[in-house]
Amino acid sequence: MSTSGPANTHRQQIIEIVRERGLLHLPEPVVLASGELSRDFIDAKAALSRGADLKVACEAILENFGDVEFDAVGGLTMGADQFAHVISVLAGTEWFVVRKEPKGRGTNKLVEGAKVGDGWRVLLVDDIVTTGGSIQKAHDAIVAVGATVVAAATLVDRGDVAGQYFREREIPYAPVVTYRDLGIEPVGGGLVRT
Repeated sequence: MSTSGPANTHRQQIIEIVRERGLLHLPEPVVLASGELSRDFIDAKAALSRGADLKVACEAILENFGDVEFDAVGGLTMGADQFAHVISVLAGTEWFVVRKEPKGRGTNKLVEGAKVGDGWRVLLVDDIVTTGGSIQKAHDAIVAVGATVVAAATLVDRGDVAGQYFREREIPYAPVVTYRDLGIEPVGGGLVRT
């Protein structure tokens, strides 16, 4: 990928937005959703609470994949929801969410929104990836309904675990921002950083 042009401009904008509005350096380590500890906390929802910033992030995600074609976009709720909705509008596709567990009533489905299934090509998205547990759970749910994951993206990758997971499955994976971009220590893989 070229280092100039709109994609790089969007990426640079998002790095600055995450640094300014979403990255907190805390005096004491906190437990992340992954169970890992870190003094650096990234609040993607606060960082992208302005619609224009969310749109730029979604454009950066789309630009990372060039000509990859997909029918639906989504991932594990809540980290994927905002990206799924905006990317589906920008790309003219459908969106879905993967529940953390079936609702327990109604259709009792794990995957809601688009009726993703056999023959569907899916772009998985997430907000913050540390060990990749959420995006891996979404991957497993989508594969279980017969769809094909053609690419996976995240706003911020705090480590290197998710990239390895998708490389092993030959699925293109691209974070918009990495821990290196933010100048923070990597987290994941069972290592506790403080």
